[in-house]
Parts: sequence; structure tokens; C-alpha cells
Amino acid sequence: MQIHTIKRKTKNKKSQSVGRGGTRGKTSGRGTKGQKARAGGKLRPEVRDFIKRLPKLKGRGKNSNLSIYARSLSLNVGVLDKVFSNGDIITPAIVIEKKLVSARKSSRPTIKILSGGDLTKKIIFSGFVVSTKAKEKIEKAGGSVA
Repeated sequence: MQIHTIKRKTKNKKSQSVGRGGTRGKTSGRGTKGQKARAGGKLRPEVRDFIKRLPKLKGRGKNSNLSIYARSLSLNVGVLDKVFSNGDIITPAIVIEKKLVSARKSSRPTIKILSGGDLTKKIIFSGFVVSTKAKEKIEKAGGSVA
């Protein structure tokens, strides 16, 4: 066996052509001139223009600083003193029933008892959020917060 009689085991691979011209001369198959002939030159789809014209509905808009949580409704101790009698047990449902607080549709609001006014009657509160000063006034009058 001599070197000029040796044959290849595998065939010679042809080099892969790249999009810089190569076998395609002059305009490299891009036609002539204009946006489409340039590198990276793409036309924006016409549908995109219609999409861009639509008003944007996402996000929270102008009121982005407002809380997404419903505010608790406030109710003063003095108001409850006038409406309820001594030894009553008060729940949010009873307060809404007596129309001291307007109920929102579809959800039961959280009601916070505040310390405005004076409390002279022994009243038991259950299911409310109570401020610290209001709790002091309720306990001073002999009532309790559950």
C-alpha cells in the first residue's frame, strides 16, 4: 500500500454557506435598496398598529395610590350608647340591621369601633375591630370586647 493509493473512509464535507453573500452575488438575494434590503430591516406587521391604537386597560391607572382593600367603616362609641340598652350583645349584623352603618353589596364590611363620645352602658361587642381608646372606654363602663 502506497500513500497515493489510499482512499478516504468518509466523503469530503461541503462547507456550509452563510448569509453574507457567498455564492449569491451583488445583492445576495435581497433585491435592491430599501428597508427590506438592509441588515435587520423588518417591517412591523400591520396588525401591530391596530393593537397600539387600542386604549390600555391594564394597571390601576390614576388611582394607583389607593388601597385595593376595602376600608373598614367607623362607628363611635357615643352613637352606640344612644341606640343600645344596658347589657346588649352587639354584632356587625345587628349594627347593619339598625342602619347605623350602610352595608356594601355582596360583602360584609369590617366595622371599627372608635372612641368618639361617652359610653355609660354595659355593652358586649363581638366581631368588631376596636381601637385601644374605645376598648378602654368599653371596659371602664363594664362591657367587654370578644
